Amino acid sequence: MRTLFDTVLVANRGEIALRVIRACRALGVRTVAVHTSDDGDSAVVRLADTSVHIGPPGGRSYLNIPAVIEAAQATGADAIHPGYGFLSEDPDFAEICGDHGITFIGPPSHVMHKLGDKAVSRAVMSQAGVPLLPGSRHAVDNAREAREVADAIGMPVIVKATAGGGGRGMRIVREADELERVFRETRNDALSLFKDSRVYVERFIERARHIEVQVLCDAHGNGVSLGVRDCSVQRRHQKLVEETPSPSLAPETADAMGRVAVKAALAVGYVGVGTFEFIVDEDGDFRFIEINCRIQVEHPVTEAVTGIDLVTEQIRVAAGERLSVEQSDIDRRGVAIECRVNAEDPDRGFVPTPGVLQRFHPPGGPFVRVDTHCYTGYRVPPTYDSLLAKVIAWAPDREQALARLDGALDEFVVQGPGMRTTIGLLREVIADPRFRNGTHTTSFLDELVPRSGTGKPAKRRRRAR
Repeated sequence: MRTLFDTVLVANRGEIALRVIRACRALGVRTVAVHTSDDGDSAVVRLADTSVHIGPPGGRSYLNIPAVIEAAQATGADAIHPGYGFLSEDPDFAEICGDHGITFIGPPSHVMHKLGDKAVSRAVMSQAGVPLLPGSRHAVDNAREAREVADAIGMPVIVKATAGGGGRGMRIVREADELERVFRETRNDALSLFKDSRVYVERFIERARHIEVQVLCDAHGNGVSLGVRDCSVQRRHQKLVEETPSPSLAPETADAMGRVAVKAALAVGYVGVGTFEFIVDEDGDFRFIEINCRIQVEHPVTEAVTGIDLVTEQIRVAAGERLSVEQSDIDRRGVAIECRVNAEDPDRGFVPTPGVLQRFHPPGGPFVRVDTHCYTGYRVPPTYDSLLAKVIAWAPDREQALARLDGALDEFVVQGPGMRTTIGLLREVIADPRFRNGTHTTSFLDELVPRSGTGKPAKRRRRAR
């Protein structure tokens, strides 16, 4: 009896869409790419079995649910993979897929409704016994209530959009007299970004480690943890470098985090791949901050140390199959580190630098993986995320992994008129003694890229490429 899908429509673009298409091809599953006017010549469209134009340039077209559903129906797709971003964590989209007899490759809609709302997910995780950061147990309605929460838990605090994600919709408050303004600005940001102005308040931990746990669950009550990833190198709450295992987290703490995450995932009926994100303080205590109900950008480092194809497992689980592994089967070997190469200028506040790639030569070599959708001649559009490629290096130990990663970044050639990338900064990060000895925290990049008196990053001496 057939268990997998006949045709999967990939409701995304860029490197993650390519990643999904390759997994489907390996499974013998036909693929459909959707694309906008400026993505018609993309590698995604070239690799898919068929493609459908869904609208003009810009993210709104990839968020156009009727257009995506119509494309699925027209091409006979019986499943939709949303990748990350766009519609990947939209419970209404998952429900609409089901209403049209199409499988959404992700958690059930009712689970995403619970976990997609950050304030609600805090309450759900609390009931499941997951340790939380001090903060509001629900959305905060006004600045007075926000002040009451802040007074109770102490400064600094962080105001977050309940519908936020991807590092957007959050602001730190260190002084009480700033709270009302920040509360108002964050609500406005939330409404603009997510069409939902609700926010909540949480204690902000200075000099913390950002650690996440990768879980994988099926619809038969089985769940496993695939280990932790350290994502502490961030700019504007968005990750630049991710690695597994964490260089400073005690193994017993990592195991405890994995057990807590799996227990919580199964308690809410989670199905598919998911990532529980935690803050770890200087005492080694961990606190839940949110769960991402989708495949993560940094999933390749977990694949490198476990040998498990997360996207393939995600597709199989969505088709109703049981997990192919049990917890005792998980054998994590070596160290894997990922760097995100973005078309951004670190010396100008990471402003995007889109344009035509006149030269694009990704690195290679043993145990080096590059996930990219770019090629020489490709026009990097200004309307989407600035990610060009992910460079992943694996080795038996961290020192060798860092050496391979630095060599790969040195080998990477990206050139185009006016284009800057994060390559130089990434090499600077992995050469820094704080990163080398594993003492870096979420404040590390702000310390490495100091602000000038004008509010812009100060110029620094860069290592030669």
